[in-house]
Amino acid sequence: MLLINKFFYLYKKLKKMKILKYFLMSTISLIVLNVWFFRFNTFTIYRGGNATNMIEEFAVYGFSEIVVYIIGGLKILAAFGLLFGFVFEKTILPAASLMGTLMLGAIIMHFKINDEAIKFLPAGLLFISSLTVFYLHKKEKS
Repeated sequence: MLLINKFFYLYKKLKKMKILKYFLMSTISLIVLNVWFFRFNTFTIYRGGNATNMIEEFAVYGFSEIVVYIIGGLKILAAFGLLFGFVFEKTILPAASLMGTLMLGAIIMHFKINDEAIKFLPAGLLFISSLTVFYLHKKEKS
């Protein structure tokens, strides 16, 4: 009886971890796609320096416009990789790794220009979320 209870406890715990992983994958993807497709040319309080759009923000960091589109393309690729992970699980680890790396880069850029803490918040949360997806997926597969 104790063994059966232990089995059901572990099953429920694994199911909760899987739900968390899928929730984070969806959230990360939707936020990134929203920023790059719908908020690209709009002001938000999270933009680096005093930038009013994405191109100005990257200029504040010292990057050219081409870098904006390269980074944007990589973030969109990672976002779709996480979404495709619902069907093709092999895309989850590379997508979470790429997204985590890009978000770490965003954190470093905000730090480099001495932005206030609120501007680090989205990149920080997405970084932690990406690491969590990576960890949960690895744990689930081992």
